Amino acid sequence: MTRTEKLAASLEKRYGKRVAAAGSGGGPGGRNARDRQGGKPKNVRHTIGRLMVYVLQEKARLAGALVCVLISTFSMLAASYMLRPIINTYIVPLDGTRGDPAGLFRALLVMLSVYMAGIVSTYLQSRLLMRIGQNSLQRMREDLFSHMQELPVRFYDGNTRGDLMSRFTNDIDNVGNMLSSTLISVFTAGLTLAGTLALMLYTNVILTFVTILVIPLMLKAVTKIAQTSGKYYSLQQSALGALNGYVEESITGQKVIKVFNHEEITKEEFNILNEKLKTNQIKAQFFGGIMGPVMNCSTQVTYTLTAVVGGILCVLRGFDIGGLTVFLNYSRQFGRPINEIAMTMTSVFSALAGAERVFAVMDAEPETPDDADAYVPQPMRGDVVMEHVSFGYNEDHMVLKDISLYAHPGQKIAFVGSTGAGKTTVMNLLPRFYDVQQGTITIDGVEIRHYQRDELRKNIAMVLQESHLFTGTIMENIRYGRLDATDEEVIEAAKTASADAFIRHLPMGYQTVIDGDGSNLSQGQRQLLNIARASVSRAPVLILDEATSSVDTRTEQLINEGMHHLMDSRTTFVIAHRLSTVRDANAIMVLEHGEIIERGTHEDLLKMQGRYYELYTGKAELD
Repeated sequence: MTRTEKLAASLEKRYGKRVAAAGSGGGPGGRNARDRQGGKPKNVRHTIGRLMVYVLQEKARLAGALVCVLISTFSMLAASYMLRPIINTYIVPLDGTRGDPAGLFRALLVMLSVYMAGIVSTYLQSRLLMRIGQNSLQRMREDLFSHMQELPVRFYDGNTRGDLMSRFTNDIDNVGNMLSSTLISVFTAGLTLAGTLALMLYTNVILTFVTILVIPLMLKAVTKIAQTSGKYYSLQQSALGALNGYVEESITGQKVIKVFNHEEITKEEFNILNEKLKTNQIKAQFFGGIMGPVMNCSTQVTYTLTAVVGGILCVLRGFDIGGLTVFLNYSRQFGRPINEIAMTMTSVFSALAGAERVFAVMDAEPETPDDADAYVPQPMRGDVVMEHVSFGYNEDHMVLKDISLYAHPGQKIAFVGSTGAGKTTVMNLLPRFYDVQQGTITIDGVEIRHYQRDELRKNIAMVLQESHLFTGTIMENIRYGRLDATDEEVIEAAKTASADAFIRHLPMGYQTVIDGDGSNLSQGQRQLLNIARASVSRAPVLILDEATSSVDTRTEQLINEGMHHLMDSRTTFVIAHRLSTVRDANAIMVLEHGEIIERGTHEDLLKMQGRYYELYTGKAELD
């Protein structure tokens, strides 16, 4: 196996079929890609129906646009047919008299008026459809974003950020192009086709049958090409989502890439994904591009046959020159709407594939709704009890096994243990990021599943190992913990977290603007702001998931001093990477393989001379 093949195999394991096997039908999305397989849209009728729900909310504009389409189509067809009486009456009169220049001029003015009515209608239709399309997209984005706020943490654990962003941008943009222009082009082409066929039958039945002889061949070619191009347009969207996900991961992990000299492998992996995207794009654009030449060729064949038969009819059957001229014009127009429909079908398939990816996110199961009689704490004290809790991210593999503990207000409960022992998982259950499979968790004697989820989380403050700041001022980022906090309360929280000193040394103090997730601050400073955010929340339950792992020892001491006051009336859970920081905990839980193997105070655990003793004395290491 070559190096490139090994990298491709590695990508397939990391991203699933959505990337490495994109050329064979793999779809985009997260590592759980059950709804993101490639190929043509699975349910075209259902997807169009869901899109029309958004479009039909603009009924008044839609009705106006349809009226404009009818006027425009009728005007163009009527103006074309006016050539017959103009030629037969004013240019080559059927009675053999001389032409009538004055009458010709008046007829041409009428014809121009009809064309102008069509042009104005086309302009109005374009404006209305643009507004309909953009309003529909706005509502779709709002629904998508709102639904994503209701999705559980499990969803984000299984999907890359880059692919989700691709659904917001590329996929919805494709849908927008279809709503703004493509669908109405199909509708207009259909009306033009029906009107043209009716006028052709009215003009000459024999020539009409000659023209429609090639329709079965045209439709067969259109169907085959549209199906093939639709499949590759879907694969193109899949590969694009996968590439976006990889680029996003590479940018956010740039420091890691550089420090481990991974640049060359990263470039090779990018090239593999880029090659997949290029291959699918070439195939999609090729099959989409040959539609025009195939249809033009068919139209030329039809035009030639019509001209030959029409000339014979003029000589042998007395068919009028005006009628032949109009019919030849219609024979060209007859192929054009079919060509337009065929050309737009590739865009329709691409947009529908994107719409399915968007709806796949909208169809993702949100967090379980609150009970109708969900409890609202007034106020919550923070008395936490876990009884025989077992949990697994997959039901066939339990991460936590029979966990039982209690914590009263003002107590500090610490968790220590090896990486993967289940420390963070325990803390993810408390705010109901995940629901337990077995056992119960109660706060103030009420099972957490009976609380209103928003109220439950409002009473739990978390400081995670990975800090995250939003674009805005320092003041706004701290106030994110409680939006009604005053400036004085924000400053007091910053002092509690030992962040006030460095904030006041910034160019604009608390009004300094943070962007790029606080890239202008050190990792320790970012974490101090997160701790201040938790401090201002006033939540009675506080979770510190290795919250001080990114700060130096001196800063950690300052934080701990401030936290002592903060934790006086709160129930605090601490996941510690430095055992020296948990010596004053009321109880220390030692976890291994999802089980509590030891529990007690610092002194009690040292006397036991078990796992904690080994970790504290350095005879064992925290992995």
